[in-house]
Amino acid sequence: MTLALNEEELNDLKKKSLAARRLIIETVHHAGAGHVGGPMSAVDILVNLYFNQMNIDPKNPRGENRDRFVLSKGHSAIGLYSVLALRGFLPIEELKTFDSLNSRLQAHPDMNTLPGLDMSTGSLGMGISAAVGIALGAKLQNKNFRTYCMIGDGESQEGQVWEAADVASKYKLDNLVAILDYNKLQQYGWNGEGDTRESPVTEPEKRWEAFGWNVINVDGHNHEQINIAFNRALEICGKPTIIIANTIKGKGVSFMENVYLWHSRIPTNEELNDAIQELETGVK
Repeated sequence: MTLALNEEELNDLKKKSLAARRLIIETVHHAGAGHVGGPMSAVDILVNLYFNQMNIDPKNPRGENRDRFVLSKGHSAIGLYSVLALRGFLPIEELKTFDSLNSRLQAHPDMNTLPGLDMSTGSLGMGISAAVGIALGAKLQNKNFRTYCMIGDGESQEGQVWEAADVASKYKLDNLVAILDYNKLQQYGWNGEGDTRESPVTEPEKRWEAFGWNVINVDGHNHEQINIAFNRALEICGKPTIIIANTIKGKGVSFMENVYLWHSRIPTNEELNDAIQELETGVK
């Protein structure tokens, strides 16, 4: 793994991000259920993890030495499913079963039904605790795999997140990397000025540093910065790392960006067509 991406690698990651965003919107529209804003903000991190960072094999999804990933903000499952499908863990056609009876792709991840999932999540705050346990278990068993965990900024209001952060620091879990999807917008939060919402968490860098974590701040939609951040995390010894990924809720479709109503709104036929057109023409 190199610190810099070449032009071909960078373009490939960008194309996969666009493809994943289209799958998210199409799937939610088809199902008539699901979340849009959070998955769209998280896509570039997920694509970079699954196509550029993690030691994984779709043909051996339970491999003992694989890297682990926990989506603590489990309501953004469709974003993870879309990336898993592109990576070969499930057929892309299966996305059409999302949130339907007996589907492997429920509204929140279920590790017992879908290969490639390392933890069932949904109740906010629990995923980071599970990730800490996985990383600690690796240390105790002298395993070399790494554990990655994505949390939401609204989720960071849960006290359990900070209990997990404290434990990770105490046990010096340098094999753990958390990613904060810092899109600064939650569906139900304090009202801001006009038709806006206050940011759910302020100065997250200082908070995580206070808990003894190594903190890296990046543009969460810039694959070059994301790649460098993950590689820097590999060099850290004696403490866990969190990457503060500054993102935009609804990223990629202009009328969805930074609009809290798109947290879980279903696109109409016209909105679906407009969104696909934007993604295909590279407007965003």
